Amino acid sequence: MRLITLSIALSMWALALTNSYAQETSSKEEISKEKFATEQIEKLQQARQNYIETEKEDLLKKVESINKKVENNQITATEGEDLKTAAAEKAALNIENKTAVIDNEIEYVKRNGYVEKANYGTRIVLGIGQEDTDNDRVYGVKIQSSDEMKRRQELKNRRTINEFVLAFGLNNVIIENQSLNDSPYKVGGSKFFEIGTSWKTRVFENSNWLRFKYGISLQFNGLKIDDNQYLVDTGSQTELQEFPANLDKAKFRMDNLVVPIHFEFGPSNKVEKDGITRFNTYNKVKIGFGGYAGLNLTTRQKLKFEDDGEDVKQKRKADYNTNNFIYGLSAYVGFDNTSLYIKYDLNTIFKDNLIDQRNISLGVRFDVD
Repeated sequence: MRLITLSIALSMWALALTNSYAQETSSKEEISKEKFATEQIEKLQQARQNYIETEKEDLLKKVESINKKVENNQITATEGEDLKTAAAEKAALNIENKTAVIDNEIEYVKRNGYVEKANYGTRIVLGIGQEDTDNDRVYGVKIQSSDEMKRRQELKNRRTINEFVLAFGLNNVIIENQSLNDSPYKVGGSKFFEIGTSWKTRVFENSNWLRFKYGISLQFNGLKIDDNQYLVDTGSQTELQEFPANLDKAKFRMDNLVVPIHFEFGPSNKVEKDGITRFNTYNKVKIGFGGYAGLNLTTRQKLKFEDDGEDVKQKRKADYNTNNFIYGLSAYVGFDNTSLYIKYDLNTIFKDNLIDQRNISLGVRFDVD
């Protein structure tokens, strides 16, 4: 009898505890749903306001364009007024239709508490005859899951993009108290090459006129030595000396690993769609300036000459008394993905030389996202 009574008591206690837990869980879920609904409504209201502002801006641009045509006698004043009236009516209808859709969605959220995974959901895309850029179509039909669509939305809203960097051009040395015309290094034969990756982040959330750019690059700075000379490390310094044979070629190269940092300025294309704001710099002018810092990885000299009638090629990899720490200034100005690029090492090439020598490069740069 005691066992039966104890079992009944334990069952009732467990049932009460389960009900209590369920109520608590339900209460938390309700709070979470209310919070989610509030966030959804705020986003929809912001999207509504953004759309109205965009339509107003577009209308203002159209009116300005029409006024210019009137001023330039391309159209009459009466025609201009008719065009402006038509543009205003179109903008008003666009705002009325779009805001009505958003207002209905807001009312739906208010009435139902919240909409789970709003604006996403699984959908089927029919694209027969369209290019399969993602390799995810089967006979022209593609199914996008809610997670995939959410990921795509997040990618559209990203503030940071990754770019591939490639640059090349002419290289030489600024020598203290000496002009480039008197340089012992050939202008045409001295070249540089740079390859790397960078990340570009817009500084302001709702504007893209200023971007912060940073990354990592390999720089190869080559110098072609003139007048049958080659570089010699004498122990106290590195100097140019006459080669004992006739040189066909003498090249000196420094390979550096650097971290470039730039601030980039310039206009952008702003695209607003479905409450999402995106920016791109396609077909736009850009200006960047900043600097870089890093390490010298290797230094080598290549010599090609003739010895007793035989062609000899020598590759001499040594320290050559070069600075291990590399740092300098760089800048570029361009259009779309192509820029004119200049960089200048603030560190001297050789540590102990009496006359300072600093590397300078000028060429073309490509930033491809």
